Amino acid sequence: MIENGDRRSAAQKPEQTHQPPFFSVLIPNYNGLRHLPDLFTGLNSQLFTDFEVIFADDASSDGSVQWVQDNARQARVLPSHENHGFVASVNMAARAARGRFIVLLNNDTQPAPEFLAELAKTICSHPRAGIVAAKLLLFDERDRIHTAGDMMGRDGIPRNRGVWAIDSGQFDNSDEVFGGCGGAMAVRRELWEALHGFDEEFWMYIEDVDLSFRAQLLGWQTAFAPAARVYHKLGGSGGDELSSFYVGRNTIWTLAKNMPTSLLLDHAPQIAGAQLSIAFDALRNCRGNSARARIRGQVAGLLGLPRVLQKRAVVQSRKRLHDAEIDRLLI
Repeated sequence: MIENGDRRSAAQKPEQTHQPPFFSVLIPNYNGLRHLPDLFTGLNSQLFTDFEVIFADDASSDGSVQWVQDNARQARVLPSHENHGFVASVNMAARAARGRFIVLLNNDTQPAPEFLAELAKTICSHPRAGIVAAKLLLFDERDRIHTAGDMMGRDGIPRNRGVWAIDSGQFDNSDEVFGGCGGAMAVRRELWEALHGFDEEFWMYIEDVDLSFRAQLLGWQTAFAPAARVYHKLGGSGGDELSSFYVGRNTIWTLAKNMPTSLLLDHAPQIAGAQLSIAFDALRNCRGNSARARIRGQVAGLLGLPRVLQKRAVVQSRKRLHDAEIDRLLI
């Protein structure tokens, strides 16, 4: 028999609750087994430990899932029996995530020990930033930049800031960029859900530029975390023909969805000139598979415009920034 005092103590005892992690680290994977030891070595070395790992496998055939289950038991594995593409894998992982902030991390990267800690510091010091871009360096040349935050040109061509330059800290005092590279960046869950994640029609490549553009239109900033370093194996998650096709197509779609009408008109000569230059260069090298893939991508981009313009109507109706403010973010 329990006395009254014991009953009150039992009733008043607080229930145990499990707080969501600060970060959910999302790792999309397709036949990336050779990269996983380096990736998880980096994750296991993190100084900031309040995070979960979600490994979204896109029907790999190289034993990736088994390796993670055997060697990285802290990761939650989301296997797929059909190949749905990089973008769909990330979106699937995001739907399963419990963290307050989503961290996108390519399978062909190795984060430095302070990576998550520096992302967290930047998030806390930049409350208006919906995205935080990490600094990506080359895996084999760790003092050479792959991107110090992504930029968007007035000609409609996205650019990796500082690409191929030796990292001497030349970008470390600039704390705002246009967008983050999807290979290593953090996104506030609130923003991710407002944007409904990546556009799955993109399949792969430039989906991060599209997300960053849509975030800017909503009035969110992208902050740069220079000390959040990640080492990237170039070409580890895609091929030249794949990237040429999807970059060609998705660049056109990104512009069609996101560039405000006044800026499309103002910068039309630069935009048209950039696309024609890409096409002419590809035609001069048309014997190469990548060049032909780029032309096919541009054609696919133009053919898909009727469907993309329907999305444009929704994106532009939600715009919160004045066109002049958007133009200020372009280079």
